[in-house]
Amino acid sequence: MFVSGFTIVRNAVKYDYPIVEAITSVLPLCDEFIVAVGNSEDETLALIQNISDPRIKIIQTVWDDTLREGGRVLADETNKAYAAISPQADWCFYIQGDEVIHENSYAELKQAMLDYKDDNRVEGLCLRYRHFYGSYDYVGDSRKWYRREVRIIRRYDGITSYRDAQGFRFKDGRKLKVKLLNAYVHHYGWVKPPEAQQAKQQSFHKMWHDDQWMKENIPAVDAFDYSQIDSLALFTGTHPAVMLTRIGRMNWKFSIDPTQKKWGVKMRFLMWLEKKWGWRIGEYKNYVKL
Repeated sequence: MFVSGFTIVRNAVKYDYPIVEAITSVLPLCDEFIVAVGNSEDETLALIQNISDPRIKIIQTVWDDTLREGGRVLADETNKAYAAISPQADWCFYIQGDEVIHENSYAELKQAMLDYKDDNRVEGLCLRYRHFYGSYDYVGDSRKWYRREVRIIRRYDGITSYRDAQGFRFKDGRKLKVKLLNAYVHHYGWVKPPEAQQAKQQSFHKMWHDDQWMKENIPAVDAFDYSQIDSLALFTGTHPAVMLTRIGRMNWKFSIDPTQKKWGVKMRFLMWLEKKWGWRIGEYKNYVKL
């Protein structure tokens, strides 16, 4: 079995992305790893080069900053990385620059790729998510966070990154048929120093919206206000080993009472229904579960 990892990255140093941790968390499962490094304003290229693993193959790209509608530039860059994957790949493991895989998921991930390698009905593998917010101690537990997404796909010419690169579909729009695993992705995109988070917001939303929307919706402040979140839960598990050094460097304070929920009556009912039966009404699913 041949497994290729792939990701995209730009300005990882400037916006404090845990891209090194993301890549190294997937490397133990990979035979090669494609990193599409976009034109950056910092030392991102050197950061990736310093990982110094022979499995890593860097391609340098130029982002089309005119693709501002719906985050299309992210899908465009992801497709460049996907196209650079070796044709011999059985599976392609996609990881975003703020996502990390826990080592306690390696056995399940490897076994699933082996089990379904020759089962062409299975076009991808879907992973579960933990979305950290504010600090490494809290996870989002409301309906605003997506619960699952496809991160392992076949090496098919017909598959393309979809919309803003959250997931994948076939070029004709058909959803991938996937198996849902119990393995988790730890998403750390909302855990940064408040100043870095605000800078990221100002840069990130430019990939979705025009200048007028930015002016009306992104406040011109120095630090991000983490207190605006609707609901969090205390995280009682463990973090991936590759994240421990970064977690130890955390230099800002964030605390919140997780028992306080900023929900209306409708949201309280929907959350009660989900917690009791595991059913999320109206959930967006970018895949078909087998």
